Amino acid sequence: MGQSPLAFFPNLPQDTQMQIFHSWRDLPAQARRASVALGNFDGVHLGHAMLVRAAHAARPDLPLAVLTFTPHPREVFRPEDPPFHLTTPAGRANALKSLGVRIIYELPFDHDFAHFPPETFVHDILHQGIGAAHLVCGPDFAFGHRRGGDTSFLAARAEALGMGLTLVPPLADQTGPYSSSRVRRALQDGYPERAASILGRPFAITGIVTHGDARGRTIGVPTANVALGPFIEPARGVYAARVSLEDGRVFNGVANIGRRPTVAEGLLSRIETHLFDFEGDLYGQEIAVSLIAYLREEQKFPGFEALKTQITRDALEARNLLAAHNE
Repeated sequence: MGQSPLAFFPNLPQDTQMQIFHSWRDLPAQARRASVALGNFDGVHLGHAMLVRAAHAARPDLPLAVLTFTPHPREVFRPEDPPFHLTTPAGRANALKSLGVRIIYELPFDHDFAHFPPETFVHDILHQGIGAAHLVCGPDFAFGHRRGGDTSFLAARAEALGMGLTLVPPLADQTGPYSSSRVRRALQDGYPERAASILGRPFAITGIVTHGDARGRTIGVPTANVALGPFIEPARGVYAARVSLEDGRVFNGVANIGRRPTVAEGLLSRIETHLFDFEGDLYGQEIAVSLIAYLREEQKFPGFEALKTQITRDALEARNLLAAHNE
């Protein structure tokens, strides 16, 4: 499921074929009667891609659509949880677009929505609201108040209402089913290549470059600093990375995720990336930092000179690893 680096950027001109609706009410005729894949689609991994492709295969004569939710239900029920997202809503939309999806029903999720009975979700939203002609989901899809609706309920009601339904078994490997949770675990354990094998592309953190303390510039390794924002925090430490810019250029680099214990312990982690062979000003621009390989854990050095020496070693290791990765 390879994806162009440009697909990470929500601010680029969008093809008019992609339409995003934030309500199921009063939709135009062209936004109804689609083949619709159901789910949260955080990360848009290869298992999600299989759902989308199944929706197209079931009814290739119909518009291809996805019904999903914003915010993620986990944010509503467990607001105290740390950030866990693999994509932003805009990144999710662009990844789905790259799979051929042309309609996204991105429904607002709150406690009122969570209390809808399963029947209301099927009849009022799927049938009357978006007018779905065909539905596709995984065998574990659950919906409605207290997740009271399952695929057996959905199958019975869909048949009664004249909607087709395809249940797609999860894509799996020897470790188990592909899932967003597996991607998160791989990232937190320091295995970005495992995450990439499930996503079908490297995991990328996108964000606006902000001003830091410019310490890196004083030692010849200026960095682009991006807050993690809604993204999950991968294992803290140093990574070989590739950086996609808004103008389409891609640079190799070395990135650090953490709180910079040698310089100044902070409360919030961020990602700082040094782009190899790049000259220019990135402040205020959006970049996408793709994590290719984990080099070492975050550590505190006795002084700035020791840190500088290690950064030089990290950069050389990242250059060599990325060069081999391209072969």
